[in-house]
Amino acid sequence: MSQDRIDIKTPEYVSLNFQLAGLGSRTAAFLIDQTILIIVNILILIGLFTILYGQSGLPFLAEINSAPVAIAIILMFIINWGYFFAYEFFSGGRTIGKKLMGLRVIQENGHSITLLSSFIRNLLRIIDSLPASYFLGIMMIFFHYKHKRIGDLVAGTIVVHERKAKNKKQLSPIEKEIEKRGLSKNDLMIESSLLQVFGTKEWNLIKTYSSRFLQLPEEERIKLTRQVAEILLPKAGIVVAGKNFADLENSLLVLYLILRDEWAFEIA
Repeated sequence: MSQDRIDIKTPEYVSLNFQLAGLGSRTAAFLIDQTILIIVNILILIGLFTILYGQSGLPFLAEINSAPVAIAIILMFIINWGYFFAYEFFSGGRTIGKKLMGLRVIQENGHSITLLSSFIRNLLRIIDSLPASYFLGIMMIFFHYKHKRIGDLVAGTIVVHERKAKNKKQLSPIEKEIEKRGLSKNDLMIESSLLQVFGTKEWNLIKTYSSRFLQLPEEERIKLTRQVAEILLPKAGIVVAGKNFADLENSLLVLYLILRDEWAFEIA
């Protein structure tokens, strides 16, 4: 099963091939995430005990203030559910466990997971965990031909293996140019909701621009930079009007760095 692959034709008519994540790798990732959550829960309980002990001296023999207990319960619920939801959406479909195991949640059309998809698949963890110890989810992943649990079925998502394409010690020419200019991803602050607009078509455009960047004569580069900037930068909430040529170049190169983290991965 670990060798199962799936071919996806994106809305932009680009063919993508993914290796589906099976029960073993997904279980390992989940156990890592659960270990993190257990540690956080223990710290919350220690904090609760400390508060109660400080109030009464002997919290188990005296009247207990219910407010700290209620706050602790609510906080633990939010963290235990929100951890998966927030990490998968804001970190490109990867929790800490998935990152360590080289996994990523994506939509069935090959695009990054959306806010709604992440909400649905993690809300339905409640059903997947029935009757105990994620039994239903485990059975679904094991027997489903795309290794989907119920949350994946309803949300339209799959979990795949990935391998970063940039595991090279030697920098490419465009990476050297970006480093020479002192640019980094932090130079552009783009809201996560805006990043969801960028799909395969936008990634291919910025990737092509970056690959041709150093090969073009200055006059052609100026023209291409202006054309690509007018297409891509407004989608990122960046105003093109009034920016000089150098600023547009730098903005596009930084956008390339940001999108590369989402799209430039090879299938393991």
